[in-house]
Order: sequence, then C-alpha cells, then structure tokens
Amino acid sequence: MSMHDLKHKCGVFGIFGIEEASVLTTLGLHSLQHRGQEGAGIVSFDGEQFHAIRREGLVGDNFNDTDTLSKLPGRQAVGHVRYSTTGESSLENIQPLFANLAAGGFACAHNGNLTNTLSLRNELVQTGSIFHTTSDTEVILQLVARSKKHKIVDKIADALDQITGAYSLIIMTNKKLIGIRDPFGIRPLVLGKKDGAYVLASETCALDIMGATTIRDIKNGEMVVISESGVESIQLSSLHNERPCIFERIYFARPDSIIGGKTVYSYRKQLGIQLANEHAIDADVVVPIPDSGVPAALGYAQVSGVPFELGIIRNHYIGRTFIEPSQTIRQFGVKLKHSVNHSVIKGKRVVLIDDSLVRGTTANKVVRMIFEAGATEVHLGISSPPIKYPDFYGIDTPRSADLLAANQSLEEMTSTIGATSLFFLSLSGTYQAMGVPHRHSSVPEFTDHCFTGDYPINVDELLALDRVCEPHGRHA
Repeated sequence: MSMHDLKHKCGVFGIFGIEEASVLTTLGLHSLQHRGQEGAGIVSFDGEQFHAIRREGLVGDNFNDTDTLSKLPGRQAVGHVRYSTTGESSLENIQPLFANLAAGGFACAHNGNLTNTLSLRNELVQTGSIFHTTSDTEVILQLVARSKKHKIVDKIADALDQITGAYSLIIMTNKKLIGIRDPFGIRPLVLGKKDGAYVLASETCALDIMGATTIRDIKNGEMVVISESGVESIQLSSLHNERPCIFERIYFARPDSIIGGKTVYSYRKQLGIQLANEHAIDADVVVPIPDSGVPAALGYAQVSGVPFELGIIRNHYIGRTFIEPSQTIRQFGVKLKHSVNHSVIKGKRVVLIDDSLVRGTTANKVVRMIFEAGATEVHLGISSPPIKYPDFYGIDTPRSADLLAANQSLEEMTSTIGATSLFFLSLSGTYQAMGVPHRHSSVPEFTDHCFTGDYPINVDELLALDRVCEPHGRHA
C-alpha cells in the first residue's frame, strides 16, 4: 500500500481445458488482487451452460468455499478483479460481463479504458442498443452483438476496428478462450500453460501460484484464439511499435511478476539506484513508504551509503469496513495505515522514498508524522518523474485539477508537503532504470503520458472533459 492516491486498474484471468477451471481461476484472481479490490467475478462453461458469480469485495471473501465454486462447474473459465475506472462501483458493473448473443454465450473481461466510449455509446443508443451497465466494456459487447460478420472471431475483430483505447481482453465462448491486446500493448496480458491447459492472465504471478509455465506475452494488436485445436495467433494490427504502460513497472504490477525478462522488483530497485545517482542527500537514514517504496529505498540506500531502516510500519489489516463508519475513526487517517518506528526516526535526518506522488495530501501527513517522531530533517524522494497529466487508459489518476505537479512548482510542492526538500527522478533516469539508454522522442518505448503529456492514443474526447475541471494558473 503506497501513501499516494493512484488506484489500480483491473486484473483479468482465463483458463481453457482443465478440470475445476473455476478453482484455478480463483487462485489466479487471488494473485491479481492488487490490481483491484472493489469486486470480483468468474464465469465458467460446463459444456452446455454458462455459470456466473459476481460479488463486491475481495476474492478471498467471496470465492473461498466449496459450495460457491461448485456453482461454477466446467473445464473453462474467465475471471476479473476490479477497481472502477470507468463506470460506477456497483454489482452490475462487476465483470466478466456476459450476454447470450446470436452466436451463443459471450463472456468478456476487460482491463483498460476505451477513449471513444462517449461517442460510441451515444451512437449505439440512438440506433436502438439498450445498456445495462455504465462500464465501457459493454460497448465492446454491443459492437460484437451488432456485427454483420458470421464467425465470432470476425465479429470481435469488427468490433475492435471501431474502438480506440487501451485494453487487454479475455473473451470466452462455448468453444474458445480469446486473448487480445490493444495496438500499442498498453495494458499487459501473458500466455501460459498448465497440464495441457492454456492460461491467460494480466501478470505472470497469476501463473506462478498454480504452477503454470509462462509461454510469452501476447503481442500488441494480437488476438490469441485458444480452442480444442490448440492456439492460433491472429495479428489484428501491426501499425505501431509496442508502448507498454511504464506504470506497470513503476507501481502497478506485483514485484515478483516478470516483465521484459526481469522481475518488477529489479526495475523498482534500479529506479532507486538512479534516484541516488541524481540526488545525493546528506542524511542519517533512508526510510521507505511501505510497501511500494521498499525496492527503490533499498537501491537508494545501497548507492548512497545511507543506512536503510524500516522507519514506518504498515498495518496490513486495516479494512474499509473499519474506516468508513465513523468520523471519529476517519480523523486518525494515515495513522491507521502507518505508524512510526520512533527509535529509527528520533534525532535523525531522514530520506523518505516512495514511487510516485499524486495529490500530496497523504504525503503531507506522513512527513508531519515523521517530524512529530523527532526527525530533524525530512527529505522526500520520489523514484519517478512528477505526474503532470491525467491518465485515460485504465489508471484512476485524478483530474489535472487534483494533480499536485500539474499546478505547483517544485518549491510550492515542497512547501505544501512540508518537507525539508522534495526531489524526483528524471525522465531520462527512469528510462535508464528500465534498461533503455534514453527516450526516443519520435517513438518512445513506453506509454509515459502521465509524465510527458504524450498520449499515444487520441484522448481529445476525454481531455475536453478534464479541462472543465482544470484550475487557472496551471504550470506546464
């Protein structure tokens, strides 16, 4: 749990051709729980009928008993964990979405956000479509349903031709499990295999938990069709170089997941090493903001020579049900989630490390807490560049009006947070930590728009809404 306000996107999982597919799907979703905690759902197919269970809350709270899983029989299943980025948080929006189409049953789990949802939805409604959810995923389902193509694979391809945005999709029909990544490959999707059964998942950690072998990443613009015949690859789009979301490596993916041949942990530690190379602080102790700041703080401490200490202890058992009911409890805020290890902090010059800074409100509370524990100086280091632009591809970053770095200079941010100093990793240092010597301005290796404003997919429709909320005097 980081101290900042970024919310995870979603996690998707699917498996084809194995007994108790829903049990393995539950395990996979449990490993992807960090990607969304508001709701979880599983749809299975038993050879004759589709079965679905969708629940608000955590996977372990809802899919933890034999009775529930017995209601999801079959040798194939698809699942989803959700944090609402588009669409309200409610049971009707929990995925996988399911519909009986003319071609048969169709279950769809989506990670990402479409960027032309508003215009597509209006067009569909005006021509007779009836929507049951506020999720942009239903737009995909409606487009598939209306396609004049005959084969389901062609219907899906026809629908995808009409949408723009970031998406990893897992679709299940009565005979197929289909995985798709958007043309830029912004959202992740991997292919694996267990005991002859093929598996699709957002991250490799979901394959590891069940002993599945990772085969490869799904390519950008690729559709993988899994059936009793095996795996078929269809390249829907080859117009773009892959530009995966850089935040997967910086923040969202689980540290033990593998991206680009390396663990996410190793990227994050390297970010801390780069931060130390760029910003040498005369201090007594390096303290991570748990848990997200730990790898970067280790890297920073190793290079700087300043001792690493756990100066903040995180309470892993604070739940929303405990926080929400009482204003008396809520006013304690950050202290419910974090407590200070006074013996490490008192009388020390402290370097706090975290992976990103969004609104700054929680950072201010943490810095104040460290000072109250007796620190003489508190320097806040962020192992990524300032977030100046909102995301429209599946991360719930706030509007520009709420992004601290979009509206304040470095000096103003330092004052707002109340730190002795505030420092960020440069964009070039971020790319070096990713194993890329420098950012190519013509075709960057990553989707890094939150730092640069360089949106690979047109977001004019959504930027127009964002500007309505934008404050005056915004810093470029």
